[in-house]
Amino acid sequence: MTRRRSRLIRRDESGATLVEFGILLLPLMMVVLGFCELAYQAYVRSTLQGALNDVARISTVEDPKFGNVMTPLETRIKKRVSDRMSKLSKNATYAFAIVNYRNFGSVGKAEALVTDVNGNGKYDAGDCWEDTNPNKAFDLDAGKAGVGGADDVVTFDVTMTVPHLFPVMKLFGKPNTFDAKASTMVRDQPYAEQRSPEVAC
Repeated sequence: MTRRRSRLIRRDESGATLVEFGILLLPLMMVVLGFCELAYQAYVRSTLQGALNDVARISTVEDPKFGNVMTPLETRIKKRVSDRMSKLSKNATYAFAIVNYRNFGSVGKAEALVTDVNGNGKYDAGDCWEDTNPNKAFDLDAGKAGVGGADDVVTFDVTMTVPHLFPVMKLFGKPNTFDAKASTMVRDQPYAEQRSPEVAC
C-alpha cells in the first residue's frame, strides 16, 4: 500500500505551477521594479531639464513676474526650479552652478591674452589679459559666478539628489538616492551696454 501511495505522490503534478511561479516571482519582480526605477529616473531628468530651461529663459529677459525683485536673482532661480520639482519629490536637495561669460566663444576657456610677450600663445609673467571676472589674476576659466549683466552668456547647471522610487538600494549597500543633472546656456537680454573687460598685466 505504501509503495502504491508513494508512486501516486510522485506522479501527482497538481501544485507544480504554484511552485514554478514562486521560483520565477523574484526575478520577475526585480525586472519590473528595475524598469519602473529607470523610467522614473528618466522622467525626473527630463522634467528637471525642462524646468531649468524655462526658469533660465525667464531670468534672462527680466520678467517682472519672476518673484520678489528685492530677492537676489540667483535665489529666485533656485527657488523656482526647486518649487517646480517639488511635485516629484519633496525630499530632494539641489546644487546649482550659475556662471556668466562675455560671449559664447569664451565659455569654459581661459581669459583672452591682450599681449603675449614671448608669442607662445599661453599666459606667462609679463603678459596682459582681459580680466573678465575682474580679480586681477589670470584664470583658465573666464567665467564669473552669477547671472552677469546685459548681453552676457550664462550657463546654468543643477544637480538634484532624489530618493529612489523604491527604497531597496540599501539592501545592496548603495545609497538610497540618485543624482539627476541638467544644464542649459542662454544669453541675457541686451537691455544695456555690455560691460567691457578690464585689461590686467
